[in-house]
Amino acid sequence: MNNPVIDMHCHVAGIGAGGSGCFLSRAMERSWKTRFYFSAFGVTEAELQREGDGLLIKRLSRRLAESSRVQAAVVLALDGAVDGRGELDRERTELYVPNDYLSAQCRMYDNLLFGASVNPLRRDALERLDRAACDGAVLVKWLPSIQGADPADPKLVPFYRRLADLGLPLLVHTGEEESFTRADNSLADPARLRLALENGVTVIAAHCASNGRNDGQRNLSRLLPLFTEFPNLYADISALTLANRIGHLQKVLRHCELHDRLLYGSDMPLPETGLTTPWLQIFSLGFGAARRLAAIANPWDRDVALNLALGLPEPVLTRAATVLRLPSSP
Repeated sequence: MNNPVIDMHCHVAGIGAGGSGCFLSRAMERSWKTRFYFSAFGVTEAELQREGDGLLIKRLSRRLAESSRVQAAVVLALDGAVDGRGELDRERTELYVPNDYLSAQCRMYDNLLFGASVNPLRRDALERLDRAACDGAVLVKWLPSIQGADPADPKLVPFYRRLADLGLPLLVHTGEEESFTRADNSLADPARLRLALENGVTVIAAHCASNGRNDGQRNLSRLLPLFTEFPNLYADISALTLANRIGHLQKVLRHCELHDRLLYGSDMPLPETGLTTPWLQIFSLGFGAARRLAAIANPWDRDVALNLALGLPEPVLTRAATVLRLPSSP
């Protein structure tokens, strides 16, 4: 039986409605980006207040079910920053999506998979990691530049060893982070992934380090040598067709040695925002192809077709099923 196509990079958010435990910082509540993203999810804040944050996930699942190309999606929790005691620091956390809420929501839909998030600086990080695994997590997501954890910190070795023992891949944002009001992008330096790789963790470099620089080098240049050294390193292609990254997918694909390490991710809700429209790729696609792709209604089908038209090898679409910690085929 063929492996399913799994979108392994899909975001959600919430305002705490319905007792979800989600929250946004004041700065994020006021940001135009929040209204923009909720609109892309197909919900309004008034609807969430009335029906609960789970409405966003319900609509996400329904929209995904309409796709003819993608069978399942990994929905990502997001842990917050922590204080000196290893507790959640609400003042420094801009967006929080708790594991318990998201795992329960994902169990309600047969096309959604639970992607956990545990800040390794939490006092009870190992216990949270074990609980996430028991709750069906297929990976763990980090956003170091927002969560404030340095992937190269030797104190994280016990966390890495537990990840390896559990067989949970670690999806780590690499490159500059531009969705929040603040970020320490030095922590998203892909060279900092070495410690996790050395400790046997399957690491997925989100966005393939496609933007930004560290130590005078482009982040992609800092990521590439690690693929040769570590067979447990992968990268996802999410956000590589964004308006501010035109040409990045083609740049990555020129490195043929990476083709067997790439995974498909959409970075939903971005395909619904217009920031990845095929019209932005008209010089690569030509007018006719851009018009044909732009006419595809379903965001996942449009995203898959766009990536394939730009040269993505077809096997990339099904590779996530061999990397994620799947309890069974979705």
